[in-house]
Amino acid sequence: MHVTTSGGTSARGTEDWFTGTVHIDGIRTPDEQSTIGCAHVRFAPGARTAWHTHPKGQTLYVTDGIGLVASRGGTPQEIRPGDVVHIAPGEEHWHGATADRFMAHVAIQEADENGQPVTWLTHVSDEEYSA
Repeated sequence: MHVTTSGGTSARGTEDWFTGTVHIDGIRTPDEQSTIGCAHVRFAPGARTAWHTHPKGQTLYVTDGIGLVASRGGTPQEIRPGDVVHIAPGEEHWHGATADRFMAHVAIQEADENGQPVTWLTHVSDEEYSA
């Protein structure tokens, strides 16, 4: 057993991967013992991910606020605390806060055989976000 005590710092989401203000608290990074990665991600109003995929899929567990999630070609769907979103392997998608509410979720994904848990794509346009 290994316990990691609280006290780490939140990382700011990079502009390459996010639009708006996003903070990430890492929970687990894939390593030689497990390919699972996990983070608690907090989005300010209007903040969102870029389009992206996960080679082995992703699970989101909404912990706070009101958010949106959408697949390529689909309409954004509202997500609320307690909602669980399963995203299929290779499915292009994005997620983030609504325009006027914060949103936070726990993101769980598995890295592929090359150690890659995510492939980042283009930013979500304002039109796609407000569709």
